[in-house]
Amino acid sequence: MPSNPLRFLSAAVCLVSLVAVTRAATPAWRVVQNEFLEAAPPVPEVHASTLAEAADGTLVAAWFGGTKEGNDDVSIYVSRRRGAAPWSPGRIVAEGTAADGKRYPTWNPVLHRTADDRLLLFFKTGPSPETWWGEVIVSRDHGATWTDRKRLPDGMLGPIKNKPIKLADGTLLCPTSVEYNARHWVVRMEFTDESLSRWRSTGDLADPKQLGAIQPTILQHRDGRLQALCRSSVRVMAQTWSTDGGKTWSPLEPSEIYMPNSGIDALTLKDGSFLLVYNPSEKNADPKSWGERRPLLVAHSTDGRAWRTVATLDTLPNRHGYAYPAIIQAADGRVHITYTWNRARMKHVILAAP
Repeated sequence: MPSNPLRFLSAAVCLVSLVAVTRAATPAWRVVQNEFLEAAPPVPEVHASTLAEAADGTLVAAWFGGTKEGNDDVSIYVSRRRGAAPWSPGRIVAEGTAADGKRYPTWNPVLHRTADDRLLLFFKTGPSPETWWGEVIVSRDHGATWTDRKRLPDGMLGPIKNKPIKLADGTLLCPTSVEYNARHWVVRMEFTDESLSRWRSTGDLADPKQLGAIQPTILQHRDGRLQALCRSSVRVMAQTWSTDGGKTWSPLEPSEIYMPNSGIDALTLKDGSFLLVYNPSEKNADPKSWGERRPLLVAHSTDGRAWRTVATLDTLPNRHGYAYPAIIQAADGRVHITYTWNRARMKHVILAAP
């Protein structure tokens, strides 16, 4: 027995109260819709979705698909959903045929809606992540039709997996990364404007020998700080911070989130808090193993450091798991997430807060 039972009881009551307050402060996001974009896609493999809400309320999703990731028939597909109508069948809007007729695979599309309501669709083209280059197509009719492909300036890849953010001065900050080889991963940031007429890059943000990372996603804090969360090669989510609008960044450091070697995405909500979509992992997992890409969870945070699970999207075992999520908040406040389901289909989930 404790020497002072009343003190013990008081401490216990305080602890219970603290837990209750913590839970009450975390919104209870509810899954209100869970569906496949297509019941039977026309190709064996699909992956790496992106998502945007067009000016007229149409949801636009894109991904890459073909016989297998890295094969030269892999193209960029787009599907649209207006209101409660079903998603349209995915259709090819870009593929990787070069001027000399040689065909290359395409990779990792990323959507962005501009201030004048155009949709920019960035993607990568090339034989491999080590050798690919950035391209873009544009839609002026909410994703119904698209321009021809345009290559980005040499050395610029555009947003590598996750959506860019628009800064207060109109600059488009594109989270990107370079895979020099399988062991040499570096995070970068690129800056442009929504006309895509000016581009510059921070260069490599960290020494990959200390902590290699790719595919950042950016959070915007109320005090003006920016936070980038990144996929790393050592089974932990990496993070870096900027206090000057993305010009400079703090040393890349591990967060308290353990995860397999898999893509993530995050979102700054309208209330200033954050949502993160990711695959969790055990703390002591083998860092040399990529790990299973399941389950797929949604976590909430008010400070970008402490995260609490608020939704579980998919858990059942399958060969390839649930991966490469994209997350946005629509004009009506609901949150939309798309992700790869077993590399065979694209899933769409809608979350609503109470």
